[in-house]
This record gives sequence, structure tokens and C-alpha cells, in this order.
Amino acid sequence: MCGILCLIGFKGRLNNSVDLIVSHRGPDFQFSKIIFNDVILSHSRLSIIDLSPAGHQPMSYANDRYWMVYNGEVYNYRELREELEALGHRFKSHTDTEVVLASYAQWGKECLHRFNGMWAFIILDTKTGMVFASRDRFGVKPLYYWYSPEGFLSFASEIKQFTVLPGWSSVLNGQRAHDFLTFGLIDHTRETLFKGVFQIRGGEAVVFSALNVPETLPVYHWYNLKLERFQGNREEAAKKFRDLLTDAVRLRLRSDVPIGSCLSGGLDSSSIVCLVNDILREHGDESVQKTFSAFSREMRVDESQYIKEVVSCRNIESLSVYPEMEDLFKDLDKIIWHQDEPFDSTSIFAQWKVFKLASQHHVKVMLDGQGADEILGGYHYFFGIHFAGLFIKLKILTLLQEVQAARQRHGYRVTNNIGQIIYYTLPGILRGFCERILPHRSDAEAWFNLDLISKCPVSSPFADVSCDDPFTDQCYNRLLTTNLPALLHWEDRNSMAFSIESRVPFLDYRLVEFSLSLPAEHKIHQGITKKVLRDAMTGLLPEKILNRKDKLGFATPEEEWMRRDPYIWRRALEESIVVSRGLIKSSALERFDEVIQGDRPFCQHIWRAICLGKWMRIFNVVYK
Repeated sequence: MCGILCLIGFKGRLNNSVDLIVSHRGPDFQFSKIIFNDVILSHSRLSIIDLSPAGHQPMSYANDRYWMVYNGEVYNYRELREELEALGHRFKSHTDTEVVLASYAQWGKECLHRFNGMWAFIILDTKTGMVFASRDRFGVKPLYYWYSPEGFLSFASEIKQFTVLPGWSSVLNGQRAHDFLTFGLIDHTRETLFKGVFQIRGGEAVVFSALNVPETLPVYHWYNLKLERFQGNREEAAKKFRDLLTDAVRLRLRSDVPIGSCLSGGLDSSSIVCLVNDILREHGDESVQKTFSAFSREMRVDESQYIKEVVSCRNIESLSVYPEMEDLFKDLDKIIWHQDEPFDSTSIFAQWKVFKLASQHHVKVMLDGQGADEILGGYHYFFGIHFAGLFIKLKILTLLQEVQAARQRHGYRVTNNIGQIIYYTLPGILRGFCERILPHRSDAEAWFNLDLISKCPVSSPFADVSCDDPFTDQCYNRLLTTNLPALLHWEDRNSMAFSIESRVPFLDYRLVEFSLSLPAEHKIHQGITKKVLRDAMTGLLPEKILNRKDKLGFATPEEEWMRRDPYIWRRALEESIVVSRGLIKSSALERFDEVIQGDRPFCQHIWRAICLGKWMRIFNVVYK
């Protein structure tokens, strides 16, 4: 896990601050090297596998023909190394980095399909002058690019690396800012909130010549989800899911440094923690697993009872922290600087505190449950989508049974989501018409002058439907567009801020592909969400966890904090209004006061305004 930088066509001298600005991503070793024809490769190393200098980067292979900077882990590197050695390759280190280079030398860009892991890397072939850059299937690790007006192209792990390069200016991308303020979205397109800064998205790559850099990068999709529908029964599905998740966790325990786990007390993180313990015992490892959790003094979002349930049944050292509102505002500038872009919720702060706690206990790798909700439809709004799918298939009796079960188990009222259900049953043409006439911007427009930054009408990206199975289609959408990319962004920056590598077993591509091949009935059944995971973990998880009905996950009591001490929130909102120069309406203060007085419901626009303003100040962002 590291920070990488590549400059192509850069004529000047590289400032030391370029490396130092992401030293948190790689505190163990920083090095920059001019490789070929004004191509500079720079790397900040966090040593995880093979801690020796043999693992330092930029790394070369094949008599210095291939050079690479790399951020991530290919977990099946041992198996690939054996295969490559049988083909005649020889290795100087025990790193996965060298295995990636040898794989490229052997198989070219098709090597990507052999990797099971997370990565962002740039490879330079000094013989041909070709550059190959790639990002893992689901975008766990970041990779940005920016064309400087000074005439060079740069790639980086974090946007802030560009800010110290010649030609940089921080200009707001109005359309993406519109999406954030209206829907709370980032990372749902190749664009960022900084105009002119782009990302190679999950499952994408690019090949071009360093001798003749194109004006627009020819980015292509190297990975596309292609699924075969699962035909087995529930028992067979549960067994295969358990086997795949177990192997995903096993691979992600490969490390030469201490490993811990995030534990929220939910189904996903608890499954990983219990599997880690069982795998360690199977291998005769009697070490105590460390887990890190966030508690809350507000019972509504406190999960301590579930965390203690998991800890009591396994050999675990449980460490916890209480995120407090006062600390949130003390740390907020630092968090925003690390995140690079504004974020939609203070729940990021709880995760920030968990990774900080892990770093204080010298843990350098953490396992986390990210991705399970997207591949299994674990959010409660999937009930309405599931009901629509049953209606489309004319499974009316099953639909009535599921509606009744959801009402009994969760207090779900189908009348509250009748519009959603009707929407997903409409033909594609009618859905498109609804998208054009629905007032997506109305509430946001009361807080923000959206016309200052966007002139284009925008439909909700959450409603994108392109197939006859709305449940699976929405899993795709949340996995690849609207949910997971932002969650992975926040997790990467929060973990790397404390020099920690975060690993996410639920995003093992084998498990993702299998989960998406399952029909919705394997995921929601008799009002029970993530049914296949619950079945798979029966006998491994405590009953109290298996039977949890609610869903939280490192949540913060944002509304309670705001009502308890509105002054600090109002002051932050006032500052953001000034900094935004009219983008945030001055009348937002009146609406805030109405929320505090109970005349208006709590909404996320308050936090979006505060966070956007602070981000604009920290990065000196202007809009034109």
C-alpha cells in the first residue's frame, strides 16, 4: 500500500513536496526517478509484504526494460509466482510487486484478468515507450490524472499531489458539485469535483505512448461483469458463498505485518472477524485477533451490545473509541484535506477514529466489510425494488407474503414506497419520461444556488435501470456507480491517513460475481435481508448477530449532535456561506434555525453545505 506519482513530459525539477504531500500513504520509503524521456516515477512505500529494500519502488524487471510504481496488493501472488517460475521467470524479491511486473512481461495487458486483489499501477516499457496504467476491478485503490497547462501529464494516488505541480489551479467542476449538493454523490463518473481532474475508474485501464501523449487518454474497460444465473437451491448457494468468502478472507491474511479488523457489530464485519479467528486456529495460530470499533453515547446508533456478543465468542482483543462532536470539528479540516473532496455524512468521522485507534496499536493492515450491502441488496430501500421485481414476474402470492413479512419484521409500510415500486415496474420509455419531469432539484435549490454551477437538467442517478431484473440491476448500480465508489474513496483516505492498508474481502471478484448471479429471492426472503450470507454464517456467528434487523455501521448521531450544540454548526454554516460566494444561499441559515426549532425536518443539506464550504477554503477552490 503506497502513494504513487507519474509525470510524463515534465521538463522541470521535481519538488520534494510532491513526495512528502502523501508521505502518510508510504512513510517507510520515498523515492523518485527519471526513467525515460522526461518520464518521472515516484513512490512512497508502506511496507506490507517483503519489508526489505528489495521491495522498494520504482521497481524494474527484465534488465530494466519494465518499470513500475504500484499501490495495492495482488493477494494470489504466490500462486502466480509459481506459475511464472515454471515458465522460466526468476525473482529477486518476495513481493507481489515483482510478480505483477513479471506477469505483464509474460502476458501483457491480459495479465489483469489473472489478478485477485486491489491495485492502481503504472508500468513503463522503456523499449517501446508505452505506458500501461490500470485500476482494480471495483476501484478499491485510487488513480487520478490531470493535464497541466504547462504541457505535461500526471497520474497520482491523491488529487492533492497535483496542487503542488506547475500549472495547477483549483476550479470547481460545477456539474459534479451539483450532483454532490443534490444527491450527496461523488465518484459516480470519471470526473471529480476539481475541473480538469479525472480518475481511471474501477475496471479501467489505458495504454498510450510516452513519446506522443494523446490529448485525451484512451481509457478502456478491461473488466466487465458477465454473469451466469445460479441454478442451485438455497443450501447450495449458502455453501458456495461461505467457501468463497472464507477463501477471500484467507487470501487477505497474507502479510508480513500485524493485521486487525474493523468490527461494527453488523453482519458483514462480524462475519469477517469470526472467519479470521477460525482460519487462524486451523493453521495453529493462537495469536489474539485485534478488532477496532466505534461506540456511541447515543443509544440510537450504539452497537456495543452486538460488538460484545462477537468478542465474547472468539479469541479477540476488542479496542474501541467514542467519536465525539467536539473532536469532529477539531479534526474536520484535516479529514477534508485527506479526503480531497467533500463528503456527505459525519459517519466518515467514526471510521476515521477507528483507523486512528488501530494506528495507535501499531496495526498496519485492517480487514473491513465494505461491499456486502451492494452485492446482496442489504439496504432497506431494496425492499421496494424487490417487490417491484416480484410484480414484474407476476409472482403475486410471493409478493403478498414478502410484503407481510417485511411489515412484521421491520414495520415496513408498502404505502410509503408505492411510488418506488410503481417506478420500477414501468417500461424503460416511461421511466425515462418520469426522470425528465420529476423535481429532483427542488429541496437542494432551497439551500443552494445551483444555477450558478450547472445549467443542465439532471435526473437521479440512483434510478438507473437497464434490465428486466430491477433488484440485480440496482445492485450493479450501487456497486459500480452510486454507492460503493464513494465508500471506497472514503475508506482509502481514512485508512491511509494513518498509514494503514484496508482490505475488503467481500469485493473478491469471485464472490461479487457469484453474489450477483443469485436471484433476488436468495438475498431477501421472508423479510430477511442478505439471506444467503446469514445462511452461510449459521453456526459461525452468534444468533444475536444472525438475527439483527437494523443496519448501522460506524454511524454517528449527527442530528443529536446538531440539536445539542447548534451554535457550532450554525457558525460553521455561516463560514461556508461566506466562502462559497453565493453558491450556498444566505437563507440557509433561516432554514437551519427552522430545523433546530423543530419546524423543519433534519436533512443532509446542512452537512453538505458545511463540508463544501470548508473544502473550498482548504483547497482554494473557485468557480467560474
